[in-house]
Amino acid sequence: MAAEKRDYYEVLGLKKGASEDEIKKAFRKMAMKYHPDRNPGDKEAEEKFKEVNEAYSVLSDPDKKSKYDRFGHAGVDPSSGFGGGAGGFGGFGGFEDIFDMFGGMFGGGFGGGQQQRRANQPRKGRDLQKAITITFEEAAFGTKKTIEVNKFVECPTCKGEGTKPGTSKKTCPKCGGSGQVTQSQKTPFGQFQSVTTCDRCGGSGKIIEEHCPECKGTGKIRKTVKLSIEIPAGVDNESVIPIRGQGEPGVNGGPTGDLYIVISVKPHKLFKRQGDDLYLEMPISFDQAALGSELIVPTLDGKVSYKIPAGTQPGTVFRLKEKGVKRLRRESKGDLYVKVNLEIPTKLNSKQKKAISEMAKVVSEDCYQKKGGFAEKLKEMFK
Repeated sequence: MAAEKRDYYEVLGLKKGASEDEIKKAFRKMAMKYHPDRNPGDKEAEEKFKEVNEAYSVLSDPDKKSKYDRFGHAGVDPSSGFGGGAGGFGGFGGFEDIFDMFGGMFGGGFGGGQQQRRANQPRKGRDLQKAITITFEEAAFGTKKTIEVNKFVECPTCKGEGTKPGTSKKTCPKCGGSGQVTQSQKTPFGQFQSVTTCDRCGGSGKIIEEHCPECKGTGKIRKTVKLSIEIPAGVDNESVIPIRGQGEPGVNGGPTGDLYIVISVKPHKLFKRQGDDLYLEMPISFDQAALGSELIVPTLDGKVSYKIPAGTQPGTVFRLKEKGVKRLRRESKGDLYVKVNLEIPTKLNSKQKKAISEMAKVVSEDCYQKKGGFAEKLKEMFK
């Protein structure tokens, strides 16, 4: 099994969303560090150098970077169906060869032999997409889900051959097993030959005389399949999880297609997420802001205590390190940013109003740094 690719931002030592300049600087630094000329005979450095170049080739291209940010490695993998093909999700699987598109228009002079070879060659099965919705907490901590996918699977009766058990496919009598037929036509300019796909066998070179009673000769049946999938911690909206070999059966013995799980995350009641960081707005009272206070701050891991200093101004943002979301396939976490908003009481009885009035008499303008400075500027303006 091939080793899983590292996150491209991690390869360059960057955080997701890094700017173009940051990507260029990081690439130059890493490329110089692992360049083969600086590390002669070092196979590990050579692999690192290749990895750095691969990461830069994606992150330096705005279109590829956008797809990678949304879909991860699947977004820039040409075999996944996300790599910029005309179909997006809808274009999964089975891009036909250009020669098949034009049939035998150009006769044998333009790759007729290649067309024959491609008509019979194994082709990968259709890739599939499945969208699922998970909670904010499941995205942050990871989870396991059982999903159902309705798809074509290999017919169990004929093992995908399409033939009745005990029988086998026969060589097509019309094309002789080549999958193609050649036609000659006389014109005023001479005789021309055209090569077209055999309409008897569909280009496979084989025919089925006795069809499988279950699949009617198609070699596949539709079935709802249950799959258990593991969603890693740190996924976000539009993250894509590829599940290899869970698409539809291949053609002519080709490999089975893949299944792509597209994640949608429900919003949280308190937290907003940007990348791996979380943002929270907390209301505080006047006395907490003026005198300082120990706040009980909610996090995804539970409540934590955080002391704000006396004189905290409305809109101040405090950073709680490593209290954000776990970075995808990494051990580190993002941060939690807490913005405090001063809440002014709206329902006061006469006793409370009197207390605030008394406080206002005691607390002079000198206690208000901004208000005091503004008053001085007004005096100067209207001298």
